[in-house]
Amino acid sequence: MSGDIPDQGEPTAAAERSPDAAYGERPSFRPAPRPSLLVSAFPVTEDLPRYRLPTARRDIIAGLTVAALAFPSAMAYGEAAGLSPINGLYALLLPTVAYVLLGSARRLIVGPEASVSTLVAAAVLPLAVAGSDHAAELAATLALLVAACFLLARLLRLGWLADYFSRPVLIGYLHGIAIVLVIGQLGKLLGVHVDARGPLRQLWEVVRELGQANGMTIAIGLVSLTALLALRRILPTLPSALIVVVTAIVLSWALDFASHGVAIVGPVPGGLPRPTIPTPRLADVLELVPAALGVFLVSFADEILTARAFAGRHNEHVRASQELFVMGAANAAAGITQGFSIGASGSRTAVNETLGARTQIAALVAAVAVAVVLLFLTEPIQYLPAAVLAAVIISAAISIVDRAAWRALAAIDHVEVAIAGVTTVCVVYFGVLQALLVAVGLSIIDTVRRSARPYDAVLGWVPALNAFRDVQLHPSAEVTPGVVIYRLDDRLFFANADYVKGRVGEAIRAAPTETSWLIFDAQAVTHIDSSGVDALIDLARDLKSDEITLVIAELPERMLADLGEAGLVAVIGAERFYPTIAAALTAAVNE
Repeated sequence: MSGDIPDQGEPTAAAERSPDAAYGERPSFRPAPRPSLLVSAFPVTEDLPRYRLPTARRDIIAGLTVAALAFPSAMAYGEAAGLSPINGLYALLLPTVAYVLLGSARRLIVGPEASVSTLVAAAVLPLAVAGSDHAAELAATLALLVAACFLLARLLRLGWLADYFSRPVLIGYLHGIAIVLVIGQLGKLLGVHVDARGPLRQLWEVVRELGQANGMTIAIGLVSLTALLALRRILPTLPSALIVVVTAIVLSWALDFASHGVAIVGPVPGGLPRPTIPTPRLADVLELVPAALGVFLVSFADEILTARAFAGRHNEHVRASQELFVMGAANAAAGITQGFSIGASGSRTAVNETLGARTQIAALVAAVAVAVVLLFLTEPIQYLPAAVLAAVIISAAISIVDRAAWRALAAIDHVEVAIAGVTTVCVVYFGVLQALLVAVGLSIIDTVRRSARPYDAVLGWVPALNAFRDVQLHPSAEVTPGVVIYRLDDRLFFANADYVKGRVGEAIRAAPTETSWLIFDAQAVTHIDSSGVDALIDLARDLKSDEITLVIAELPERMLADLGEAGLVAVIGAERFYPTIAAALTAAVNE
C-alpha cells in the first residue's frame, strides 16, 4: 500500500511551553465564585449598594408603564381563568413583591398570563361556576398546590426539567393557547352566552347562537379590538390596552351601555386582599393535583426560558434553583391573597427592558401603582364592558402568533414543524395537559429518530484546510488508496448500532479503490453502550473475513478501559487503537 500521509507536525505553541503554563495538580475546571449568603437568598440586595438616581428614574418610568399594561391584562386574564377580574388584579400584588425580593432575573415581570390562565380555567371550571366564590377558592388552592410543586422541585434539584420542553413543543403550545384564548372570548366579544366547555364546542355554540348576538356589544368589541391592534402597530410604545380600557369605561358610564344590553364588569370590591388560607373539600384538592403538576411544568418552562432570554442580552446569569424557589413563593403568595397561579410575562418583560429598567425595583413600582388603584380607583372599573376585556385577551393572543418561528423551524427540519403542528392541534382538541404529554413524547421520539440516523461521513485530507473533512462536502479531498476513514458524529448505542454497521459496508462499497483498512474515527463518539460494543466486535470479525483491517482512531481515553473490559480491545487488538487519524494512516501505509 502506498500514499501520501499528511504531516501534521508539532503544535507551534510547543516552543513556548513553560512550567508556569502547566496545570500540575490544579483542576482543569473551576466553578464561578459563589455569591454571599445574603445575595443568594435575596438577589436584589446585590443591586442596592450601587443604586443611584438615574437608575431609579428609569425603573420608575418602566414600572409605571408596566402597571399600565398589566392592569387591563390582569383583569382580562382573571376572566379567562373563570374568575372575577379582581382576582387577576390581586395576583399582581404580593406575588410581584415575592419575585422582587427573591428572583434572580433583574428585568423579569411575573403575574397573570395567558397560558397559565387557560390551565387554571381548565382545572377549576369543571368543579365550580365561573366567577363564583367557590371558583376563586379552588383557584387559590391550585396556586398553593403549584407552589408546593415548585418548592418540592427545588428540594429535589429538578431545574433540568425545563430543558425537556423543546422549541417546537413551545411554539406549538403557545399557538394552541392563542387559538384557545380567541375561541374562549368570542362569546363575550359578540354578546353571546356560551355554556359549552372546550374550544371546539364553544366555537360551535357561538356559531349556532350568532343570531342572538347583541349588536351594540359586537360594535364595542370589534372597535376595541381594531383600536388595540392599530395602536400596537402604529404606536407600540404606548400602553394601548390601558388607553382602550379607560376610554371604554368613560363611554360606558356616559352612554349607559348596560341599559342597551351590553354586559359590564359590575361592582369591583375596593381595597387590598386579605390574607386567607383556602379550605376546599379534600375531594376537590385531589382533583386539582394533576392540574397543579401541569401548571408547574408549563409555567416553569416558560418562566426560565423567558428569564434566560432577557438576562442573556445583558450577560447576566439566572439561577434555575433560585427561580424554582421564587416561583414557589410567588404562587404561594397568590394562593393566600385570593389570586391564582402566575407565570412570566414576556410582553411586559420586553416593555420593562425597552424602557431601561435595571433592577426589580421597576416591578415593585408597578405593584405599588396597582395597589393605589385598588385602594382609590375601583369604582370606575364597574362600567368596563366585558367585550373590551375580551378584546384585550384576543389582542394578546394574536400577539402570540409568530410566523417567523414557524419559518425558522421549516428551514431547519420539517419534522420539527410537524411536532409543533401536532402540539397545536392537540392543545385545541384534547386540552393543554394532554397536549403537553403528547408533545414531549413526540420530542423524545424525534430525539431517538435523530440518534438512530446520526450524521456520519467518509473523510479525506484537504491540504488547504490542513485537516480531514467530509469528501461529500470537499470532493477534491485526497484519499489514501486502500483506506476508508469513517467518522461517526454521535454516540454508538442500541438505536443506531445496526445502522452504523450498514453504513460502514456502504462506505467500503463506494470506495474508489479496493479497501484493505477501515479507520473508524471515534473522536466525536461520546458514548458506546453494550449494543455498540457488540456492533464493533461483529464489524471487526466481518471485516477480518473480508481481509479488511479495522482500526480505531481518536477514541476518548475515558472509554478505552471500559471497552477493554467489554472485550472489544481483545478482538481488535490493543495495537489497533491510534491517537490520531494520521497515526492510523501511517500504520496502514507502512504495513
